[in-house]
Parts: sequence; structure tokens; C-alpha cells
Amino acid sequence: MQVKYTKLNKNAMPPTRGSTSAAGYDLHACIDGDPLVLRPGETVKVGTGIAVEIPEGYFGAIFARSGLAAKHGVRPANCVGVVDSDYRGEVIVALHMDTADEVLLINHGDRIAQLVIMPYLPVEFTEAETLEDTERGAGGFGSTGR
Repeated sequence: MQVKYTKLNKNAMPPTRGSTSAAGYDLHACIDGDPLVLRPGETVKVGTGIAVEIPEGYFGAIFARSGLAAKHGVRPANCVGVVDSDYRGEVIVALHMDTADEVLLINHGDRIAQLVIMPYLPVEFTEAETLEDTERGAGGFGSTGR
């Protein structure tokens, strides 16, 4: 499958994979000027300088990079970002730092998140008087055991 992208900034970098079997494509920070500073408990929006054309029936899921999450407590602020197939603006990642004790400098070209192209099923929601019973029923958080 081909996914088109366009550079919105001449210095932008295309999404890249760390290996031929990697599901996620690294998104790179596109920063003109000084590095962005990310402090514990803060969120910063980091542009990638690219727009993508995701095929109809798919979306781009933006996940944390495991190294940034494990070593620095950095993840997308919304945990998983969504790039819809009809969106043509810049891919921007809102990065949040949870637990680190130090600031993180985000430089141009840094790998900040990973993009996974995934299919989805469009559905229509229909209001109903009742729902079909199940063994679980309305049991919520932790109701099925540990």
C-alpha cells in the first residue's frame, strides 16, 4: 500500500522504519530554530512538517516510541493520536512527559512518536430500548478478575 506524504517544511523528514518488519513508522520533529524544551508534567505540540494522505478505510494511529516512554516517561498526551483519512494538515504530536526528573530537549530530526496505519470499520449507531444480555452484563473495571 502506498501512503502519500507532502513536505510542508523543506527540512521535514519522511516517516521511517527502524527495520523491515516494524509496524510503526517513526515520526521526526521538524523544528526551525532552538530545540523545544519538555519539562516533567508538561505537554508540548511538536510539528513533523509533513501531511499524509491515508487511504479511505484506514487511519493513522500515533503511538509512543518505547525508548522515549521507558527512559523519559514521554508519550503522546492523548496516549494514542488519530490521523483520519480525510485530514490533510500537518501531523502534530502533542508530547507529554509524565515522570522524569529532568527536562528533555527535542531537536530537529528527533524521532518523537510512531505512526501505524490501521484499518477501521465504519459503523452506524442505532438507539435501542434494550441490549442483548451477556454473561458479563454491566460488570466494569476489574469485574472479570485479575
